Amino acid sequence: QLQLVESGGGLVQAGGSLRLSCAASGRTSSRYAMAWSRQAPGKEREFVAAISWNGEITYYADSVKGRFTISRNNAENTVILQMNSLKPEDTAVYYCAAGIGSVTMNLRLYNFWGQGTQVTVSS
Repeated sequence: QLQLVESGGGLVQAGGSLRLSCAASGRTSSRYAMAWSRQAPGKEREFVAAISWNGEITYYADSVKGRFTISRNNAENTVILQMNSLKPEDTAVYYCAAGIGSVTMNLRLYNFWGQGTQVTVSS
């Protein structure tokens, strides 16, 4: 089993930045692809970004390209989502996920999920 805990959410003004962190514990010896997703009130959960286990491959949703950056530190078992130029439409609960297979934008293929962290962007 793998446990994931997100942190770093909060309230920020439009145009500001936040840095989300996801800490993994448990069976961290496996090679996991990692992803961030988000869910706004009344909407379905959507893919945000993903990174392969070695960090060589990254994917981003079109809505965040050029503003968000995903990275990972395998030695510390953490994944970071740096969010810049935030917009009110980025407001959501952000979830970290880990998948045993190849990195993908398909959230259904991720096996482990965190509890989420709230990000609120005011206009």
